[in-house]
Amino acid sequence: MLRLYDHWESGNCYKVRLLLSQLGQAFERVDVDILEGETRTPEFLAKNPNHRVPVVEWPDGRALAESNAILFHLAEGSPFLPSDPWQRAQVLQWQAFEQYSHEPYIAVVRFWHFTKKLEENQHLLPAKMEGGYHALDVMEKHLSGQDFFVGGRYSIADISLYAYTHVADEGGFDLEAYPYTRAWIARVREQPRYIGLTEAVGARVSKFSDLLES
Repeated sequence: MLRLYDHWESGNCYKVRLLLSQLGQAFERVDVDILEGETRTPEFLAKNPNHRVPVVEWPDGRALAESNAILFHLAEGSPFLPSDPWQRAQVLQWQAFEQYSHEPYIAVVRFWHFTKKLEENQHLLPAKMEGGYHALDVMEKHLSGQDFFVGGRYSIADISLYAYTHVADEGGFDLEAYPYTRAWIARVREQPRYIGLTEAVGARVSKFSDLLES
């Protein structure tokens, strides 16, 4: 069975959980406490030297990190990844946009709120908010002409961007001025086997600390 090394509130981890649910893929979710430094233990660093979740581990010991790389691999041969080369490149384009122009702003500010570090980062907040709204502007313009990001159908490009966009308000971003984006969020929620960010999916659950003791 696949193991997903996961942190419950992480949008990057949620991407993988959502796709696994929609693929109907059984997996074990291993809860990793990133706030207590569990990703910096020797045992975790052996799986991902970059000390980040998510990581997916196969029964043969192979491990894959980076949420969008995991999505791309898991979606291979499924309806969630186009077979057309041009559309596959567009999926990668939007995933790169998410990691470089979206997540560093929207996800980071949300994390500051979540960890109560907003006050100490006030000097960085205006630039982060500006960058986040720029990303939302790009998305809104694209979605004004189509229902999903690539090829007119739901794909891992949507999963990648949905993860942090649908909780952008938790970082203080107001989506009221983005009607096409809000409509797209609603369409994603209507997809078969959709699960919410903190919704259990019937996976076997372990704690990383328990695995170290066994």
